[in-house]
Amino acid sequence: MSNLHYPQFCALARAAEIIGERWTLLIIRELLLGPKRFGDLLDHLDGMSPTLLTTRLTALTECNVVRRTALPPPVNAQVYELTEIGREIQPAIRELIRWGGRFLFPPVPGDTFEPDWVLLGLDAIAKRSPVPEINVGLVVTHGKKSAGFTVAGSSVGTTIQRGLTDCKGTLEAPFDAVLQIVGMSVSLQDAIEAKRARVTGAMALVRKLPLLFDPADRRRITPAAN
Repeated sequence: MSNLHYPQFCALARAAEIIGERWTLLIIRELLLGPKRFGDLLDHLDGMSPTLLTTRLTALTECNVVRRTALPPPVNAQVYELTEIGREIQPAIRELIRWGGRFLFPPVPGDTFEPDWVLLGLDAIAKRSPVPEINVGLVVTHGKKSAGFTVAGSSVGTTIQRGLTDCKGTLEAPFDAVLQIVGMSVSLQDAIEAKRARVTGAMALVRKLPLLFDPADRRRITPAAN
């Protein structure tokens, strides 16, 4: 169990005891994106020691938030994944991301960034009401790294999935440019002309990308245009 304890009979205090330790929320972030090997977690948690990661994973396992399992052949790797109880925290994580977005910019020098994290960030501002039924591809770049997503609209709202699936138009850009386009602080055409974005396939389809996100929430995390 966690060493953190608040001497109060309160559900919020109990939740804080489980997820309030340093690095714990970021471990959960990684596992919300899928099962991870120990080494994968270390790679994405720059600055965390193996000993501390082991301690945090042990505490989460004892609380039945995380479990250790084996991937089937031919992988044959031991991975950590969220339990059903662990995955139930996702709505709370979504709200924390929405709240934290207002403090995201400007970036702190030396901060690391993984394009995979964009899935949770965009999910936090995705519309939960009817939107155009379209699939738009999104490739988020960061240096030599990139991650591809499908942003899909439907009668129940917007979903973001890893990988490009049935996308007739795709936007490729670094994360801050994506936020500027989605937040409509920079037009798609201006981003392209500034060589901050590239579109393949149907331009008219990619222009509809901002319609798939919530205007009130996207303003909170949209960086100022340069």
